[in-house]
Amino acid sequence: MLPVIVLVGSTATGKTALAIDLALELKNQGQEAEIINADSMLVYKGMDIGTAKPTIEERRGVTHHLIDFMEITQNASVALFQSLARETIKECRDRGVVPVVVGGSALYLHGIIDDFQFPPTDEDLRARLTRELDEVGAQVLHERLRTYNPKAAEEISVSNTRRIIRALESIELTGDFQATLPQWNYAIDEVHQVGLEIDRQTMDERIAERVKSMWESGFVQEVQRLLERGLRESPTASRAIGYRQVMDYLDGELTWEQAQELTIIKTRQFSRRQISWWKRDPRIWWVPLITSAPEILYTLMPQ
Repeated sequence: MLPVIVLVGSTATGKTALAIDLALELKNQGQEAEIINADSMLVYKGMDIGTAKPTIEERRGVTHHLIDFMEITQNASVALFQSLARETIKECRDRGVVPVVVGGSALYLHGIIDDFQFPPTDEDLRARLTRELDEVGAQVLHERLRTYNPKAAEEISVSNTRRIIRALESIELTGDFQATLPQWNYAIDEVHQVGLEIDRQTMDERIAERVKSMWESGFVQEVQRLLERGLRESPTASRAIGYRQVMDYLDGELTWEQAQELTIIKTRQFSRRQISWWKRDPRIWWVPLITSAPEILYTLMPQ
């Protein structure tokens, strides 16, 4: 059976470019390969600069799946992504194509490749909880969660608003919520995970450079266009790092410099959470940032 190559790593490590290199190197070896996105924000049409979405030119002719297929007003859930990604992986393999899964959303990747069952959802209920979050703040909802399920509240931080809402949604629908995520248990055969290793200082520098480049490339103008299409009302897209800060700048709550600096800080915090998550997974083969596509494939798929 053809392998599924999964490329992980924190923001700004160059995962996207390496994934394309891997696909092109496989093609050079006579094996077709296509990329499956596992970043929760690349799914949205128009969210380009702030997500570092690869342009058509940067994709270098490699087919990309699960990019630009949702409107910003839609909710990109992990459960939906799991279904779509697994279906795409199967479809690629059926055509004799190696799927290269790449993205920075750790929970989405976990949901795609591992045995991960999801409790029922209710869009109206989630929308109500999201509005309540905006009105009363995360601390109030976290205290409510503590009342219903102290163990869940202990394991979910106040800053993780998406999981707080998900927990309260599950409790209202089923009466319970399991805060502990599933163990590492592949739901797909022949998965090979590769992690890009980077030291903290280099990572921080690359994040700062990327954010500044976003601002110089018209990020604020991109957010203004998306606001006209309903970004502010979006249950998920509106909370993306960078987009939230630019909206605060446009609302006069932050200066240009403050919005940019806060985006850098939030992105660095996010990258640390990413690495902390992946470092717990013993199945990932970590390679230095400078490792080339041929070197990786030589180890994964020796001739």
